Amino acid sequence: MSAVPDGKKLVRSPSGLRMVPENGAFNSPFSLSEPQWVPDKECPRCMQCDTKFDFIRRKHHCRRCGRCFCDKCCSRKVALPRMCFVDPVRQCAECSLVSQKESEFYDRQLRVLLGGGTFVVTLGTSEKSETMTSRLSNNHRYLFLDGESHFEVELSRISSMQILTDGTSPGGATSRPTGMLLHYRPMGSQEAQQLRMEAADDKKVASLWLAAMHKAAKLLYEARDQ
Repeated sequence: MSAVPDGKKLVRSPSGLRMVPENGAFNSPFSLSEPQWVPDKECPRCMQCDTKFDFIRRKHHCRRCGRCFCDKCCSRKVALPRMCFVDPVRQCAECSLVSQKESEFYDRQLRVLLGGGTFVVTLGTSEKSETMTSRLSNNHRYLFLDGESHFEVELSRISSMQILTDGTSPGGATSRPTGMLLHYRPMGSQEAQQLRMEAADDKKVASLWLAAMHKAAKLLYEARDQ
């Protein structure tokens, strides 16, 4: 492995090159660990089409699920940012579809979260609110809220997240997001704290930010369940 700037390093694993934080404690909360590969001796046949492996039909492991497939069933190379791979890696058909859907989050919605949105923020049951800019930190670990004051919410300490909307539009379609209600445990406390955020002046930007945050929450919960 070799050290690179910004506290990251290149690591070569059996699956390929990965760019990971030098300190594993600072992994992105959206990241997934590499799976354990199914041992070759336990995989005489393709786990998708049941083709028997031999000298001609070689076995390949999906880098996302670790299962064993023939070349036909595991031929696609797709970007896998949740495991920090530098280049696209071999994945089975099922996993490649999931990874492709996640690419939209990394290519578009993550940029929106890093850019931030403006909200009226209410902490706990306080009657006092403050207009603040909320954005995701560069390492994806915190929500930074800045106004006259500043405070941070660590994503790993969020216990629930509810996106608020302005009801439903004609035809039953869900209207755009207008706010968010968080419950989280502040550092050093086991007691949950409530945080309410409602879109301020630029409601379009705030709506896009909230929609991106909703997607982020799904990835966050999936990473926790792994």
